[in-house]
Amino acid sequence: MNPTIVETVNVVRDVAWLPWAVQYFFLIGLSYGAFVVSLPGIVWRRSGWIGISRVALLVALICGLSAPVALLADLHQPGRSYHFYLHFTPSSWMSWGSFFIPVYVGALMLYAWLAWRPLLAQQALQGGLSPRLAWLCRLLGGSGSQSRGALLVAAALAFVGASLVALYTGMEVMAVRAIPLWHTPLLPLLFVVTALAGGIGLTLLLQRLAGPPSADDTARLSRALALTQGAALVIGVVWLLLGFSGLSPIHAQALAQLAPSAAWKVAGLWAAGSTALTLWLALRHPGSGLLIGLLAVHSAWLMRWTILIGGQQVPKTGAGFYPYQLPLGFDGLLGIVGTAGLWVFLFIAITTLLPLTRLTRKAA
Repeated sequence: MNPTIVETVNVVRDVAWLPWAVQYFFLIGLSYGAFVVSLPGIVWRRSGWIGISRVALLVALICGLSAPVALLADLHQPGRSYHFYLHFTPSSWMSWGSFFIPVYVGALMLYAWLAWRPLLAQQALQGGLSPRLAWLCRLLGGSGSQSRGALLVAAALAFVGASLVALYTGMEVMAVRAIPLWHTPLLPLLFVVTALAGGIGLTLLLQRLAGPPSADDTARLSRALALTQGAALVIGVVWLLLGFSGLSPIHAQALAQLAPSAAWKVAGLWAAGSTALTLWLALRHPGSGLLIGLLAVHSAWLMRWTILIGGQQVPKTGAGFYPYQLPLGFDGLLGIVGTAGLWVFLFIAITTLLPLTRLTRKAA
């Protein structure tokens, strides 16, 4: 009998979650992170947080409206979205997410409208707008009165929606057992912490865009940002300890898979270094709002790109990492630019009615 020779050839697998998915996770994280920052000034009425919370609500609304568009684009055919509603699957976190997202975005829009009604009414009266825009401000602002009870109900509903979105976005990645890097309860926690950091960072950037912010506002946001960076570093250290010690087999397996890759070592050092730098600046130089804001947003995006795209490059079979090169078309760079363009469009549209300078004022 002739001997049989079996040759194993490495199989290259294309990534299934494209940059559209990264943009969705990034934007929805910034949205619910900034929503949390909007609560102290708008819901709890803490005087030092009024201007901060209004700008944070702007961040939450723009990112919350942009994120579902990126998610629909990742489905490659928008018509696929209705299948989540026609064929609900209780065992699928994605199926649950199709219901959580409308709850959150709808409640967020109601919350923003109720919070901004007095400002819209004032903007219509003070002039400076074209007749059509003034009419739209009057329509949205109404009498300019604010229903405290309705605002609290909308905020509570949006908080529930934000919590559910935060839960499902972490769990749908964690549920993938085939990728040890993802299958850890630390991942949803890291998503939440970096989302809060990104929301705070983008709020800092928009405050600076409105003009030189007060030192007190920057210091408040810097302290909050420092807490998120400290938490992120703790999560990273716990992950490494579980992997090196072997106490958690899934973390040890993930570490063994990533250890041979120089690119992953560079990415890990970059992530740890930028987080530590942001923490140090937030504690020692809290007035550097522009720099720490940029670093926080950068870290939130880098974490999601590295975990989602890089995680799909980890080999399930074979000897080498699956190659990935960012394409220039709509599935790659053009998609990222397009999502950013949508964000800019929404920012211009909303701030045309409610300028940043009005949102950052301490008094209503």
